[in-house]
Amino acid sequence: MGRETKETEENRKTRHKMVVVGPHISIITLNVNGLNSPIKRHRVAGWIKEQDPTICCLQETHLSPKDKHRLRVKGWRTILQANNEQKKAGVAILISDKVNFKAKQIKKDKEGQYIMIKGTLHQEDITLINIYAPNTGAPKFVKQLLIELKEDINNNTIIVGDLNTPLTPMDRTSRQKINKEIIELNEKLDQMDLIDIYRTLHPKTAGYTFFS
Repeated sequence: MGRETKETEENRKTRHKMVVVGPHISIITLNVNGLNSPIKRHRVAGWIKEQDPTICCLQETHLSPKDKHRLRVKGWRTILQANNEQKKAGVAILISDKVNFKAKQIKKDKEGQYIMIKGTLHQEDITLINIYAPNTGAPKFVKQLLIELKEDINNNTIIVGDLNTPLTPMDRTSRQKINKEIIELNEKLDQMDLIDIYRTLHPKTAGYTFFS
């Protein structure tokens, strides 16, 4: 009982911190598993308009660097992306026209596995990292990426994406124990003071998303 009370208090403190940091912004993230189909692009665009986020992050766009026009959604003119020439992987960040966002720095890889943007939103600093980790070796990939971006990560950093990595047994449908690589990734997250926002606010809830 005492432990549950402590957890509740910690969650309340975390919620409070999240509420008081700057103006309200909403971020949605989705693995779209390819956007080369016009019908799928239309459905995803409709979903984005319905959710009406400040920032929308997409993974596995499967687009080439020349396909930026395929990501156009009315109301989200700012589009930043990282792509693979072979139309594999691919990540993108769409920012709403309703906010004043100014990009100061952009980092991305040629494989389309991640993009990082540093800038100001509502005149407040923000660093956003959108990651699509490969299906094999995902924990090692994410850990190495965090090490490479260590100097860019601060208390205004938000990391989203498809990490292909369950950080806790509760994040696995099979409830299997997590392996050594995931344990090492969790240790790196702790060292860098990064928290899993969903798991912090919902410590006992198993939730999964699927969109086809």
